[in-house]
Amino acid sequence: MKKTLVLGASLNPSRYSNLAINRLVNHGHPVAAIGLKKGEVAGITISTEKVNFDGIDTVTLYLNPKRQVEYYDYIVSLKPKRVVFNPGTENPEFYEILRKNNIETEVACTLVLLGTDQY
Repeated sequence: MKKTLVLGASLNPSRYSNLAINRLVNHGHPVAAIGLKKGEVAGITISTEKVNFDGIDTVTLYLNPKRQVEYYDYIVSLKPKRVVFNPGTENPEFYEILRKNNIETEVACTLVLLGTDQY
């Protein structure tokens, strides 16, 4: 199972980040979450701080490129194996930073990857 950080997590059940947390949990993946508001989704506590999580395999982004900038160094410091850029989060500048740090980038939808057993 791939420990996943959902960055841009939302308490709103109609948001894709919320659906992703639920589906990741349902698929048995350990989940960490950071969002603008503290709360809980599917038993996962959403933090508003840049927590130094251990063992993150995948970071799945739900932040637009402008909002990603403040997280560049943080994400690199977590040393994930990959970062998934969900629709609307595409960011060539960040792809380059990640590649230089030997972190895989994947432009895909986490929900589709889970639904098609490609996660």
